[in-house]
Amino acid sequence: MQITPGPLLAQIQTPEDLKKFPKDKLVQICEELRHFIVDNVSVYGGHFGASLGVVELTVALHYVLNTPEDQLVWDVGHQAYGHKILTGRRDQFHTNRVYGGLSGFPKRKESEYDTFGVGHSSTSISAALGMAMASKYKGSTIQHVAVIGDGSMTGGMAFEAMNHAGVSGTNLLIILNDNCMSIDPNVGALKDYLTDITTSHTYNKVKDEVWNILGKLSKFGSSAQEIISKVEGAIKSAVLKQSNLFESLNLRYFGPVDGHDVDHLVEILKDLRDIPGPKILHCVTVKGKGYGPAESGNKTTWHAPGTFDKVTGEIFKKVPATPQAPKYQDVFGHTLVELAEKDSRIMGVTPAMPSGSSMNIMMKAMPDRAFDVGIAEQHAVTFSAGMATQGLVPFCNIYSSFMQRAYDQVIHDVCLQNLPVVFCLDRAGFAGADGPTHHGAYDIAYFRCVPNLVVAAPMNEEELRNMMYTGSIYGGPFSIRYPRGNGVMPEWRTPLREIPVGQGRIIREGEDLAILTIGHMGNYAVEACETLVKEGLNPAHYDMRFVKPLDEELLHEVFSKFKKVVTVEDGCLMGGFGSAVLEWMVDHGYQAQVKRLGIPDAIIEHGEQIELHRECGFDPEGIAATVRSMAEHIFVS
Repeated sequence: MQITPGPLLAQIQTPEDLKKFPKDKLVQICEELRHFIVDNVSVYGGHFGASLGVVELTVALHYVLNTPEDQLVWDVGHQAYGHKILTGRRDQFHTNRVYGGLSGFPKRKESEYDTFGVGHSSTSISAALGMAMASKYKGSTIQHVAVIGDGSMTGGMAFEAMNHAGVSGTNLLIILNDNCMSIDPNVGALKDYLTDITTSHTYNKVKDEVWNILGKLSKFGSSAQEIISKVEGAIKSAVLKQSNLFESLNLRYFGPVDGHDVDHLVEILKDLRDIPGPKILHCVTVKGKGYGPAESGNKTTWHAPGTFDKVTGEIFKKVPATPQAPKYQDVFGHTLVELAEKDSRIMGVTPAMPSGSSMNIMMKAMPDRAFDVGIAEQHAVTFSAGMATQGLVPFCNIYSSFMQRAYDQVIHDVCLQNLPVVFCLDRAGFAGADGPTHHGAYDIAYFRCVPNLVVAAPMNEEELRNMMYTGSIYGGPFSIRYPRGNGVMPEWRTPLREIPVGQGRIIREGEDLAILTIGHMGNYAVEACETLVKEGLNPAHYDMRFVKPLDEELLHEVFSKFKKVVTVEDGCLMGGFGSAVLEWMVDHGYQAQVKRLGIPDAIIEHGEQIELHRECGFDPEGIAATVRSMAEHIFVS
């Protein structure tokens, strides 16, 4: 079902259509765009608060810029719903984040207006600077704009890019969408610094008065620019009692300005379009702007609330008829507190995802022992390593996909020094509707090759708890991966016990062939075996628990008994769990037919997890079908 747009928005398919309206219609267009986003997300779900906060900025940018020739990069991508609607995707927007539909993030192959694919944060300035440098090299005068917000400025990559931009001589405009939020509230000194700027009434009052005076200085001719620059810099330094951070990086700073005044934004962007060189515009916005419950309520909840009643703001929650298993992330959060209460060495670390990873449970219970370090995965890992050198045991909780950003630190700062850091990789496997930028497809492959690092994956909540306990007393680098979503045990608060590192377990004895699984996919194999047994087949099932070290005793048993083996993982097949089993088999002189099921060497798009598992052939029916196919050969032979 498509949502009907307002009368003006209905006439806009592209930014060229937007430009046909007089400026005095932009406020109404913004209102209609905001209502269209509310109407769609309330029915179909998706990210919410971030896009509402940049409605006016989005309209102003496309009104002033000559997109798609002018290059506009969004960071992070969940700010870009309005951008998508104004760039030819309005009538398809109801398919946003649905299997086979629009991506929830800007995507180059989806639209020429999406100049750079984004999903991870803090990349926009680097990407836009690269584009601007290419234009400078080619002699082009097109505009390049990076819209960075929702906490992305706390990422170190953004500072690296600004440091380079300041000496680049490129035509680059950085727009800081400052709403004091990422998904959770922003943290750190930069947040305090920006707050000081935006709340300095003295600075803003004096700045406005001086600019009014400077507007009368045209008689000074060519020297006017120099006078203006010096006076402006003096205001910023004297009133704020410190040099401007951005100016010190040689970025001309403008602002702060009201990010919800579309008329003013249009005029500012027109002026900035004509000012050469790298510059930054500081826009102050409200996340969830224009929708009361999101604007005044819990910003974290309204980041991506799911479906809701747009009139009352009531968020719809499915009430199950029977007790449901908890989310793996919540089992992690509560178990971490339980472990920390018994072991004073345990600390918690997360890079800007306290609610997404459930680290907020420990942050509330033990605020002096749990840390949100901002969108800074590299820092999170090395910060954890530093604590580990002092006898502590940090649990560093990072989404699998985001851990890729700190790979060097895992190797050099943790594993080479054999430090007791426990990595908990949330969202391992398919992340669902967030799509390929968030899928945790590669961690098994990229972690199992690192010396000193244990690689483990629990099949259920009890196993997760036991692996966390084991990691806390192991004494070296230890990683635990688990998926997004719910487990399988409504009664999950089981006694904690140590698991011998590298020891798997037999789930089901069998005679025909062996199924080896790692992690939550073992539950799919259990379901597949139940179906196969009814059909007269008798497969064995082994939950390996550890990819590294592998259970060699168990593998000797498997390959001595079975000539046909199926491996199942929710990670990439290239170098993953199945590859580890094959390597072991060859190294030990066994011969068997091995069929690996997992994520193929391809980019898998967004959709519900079960849809993506089915697409890749390792849902319960896919496992059963593979076993049937291999079993036919058994009976024929």
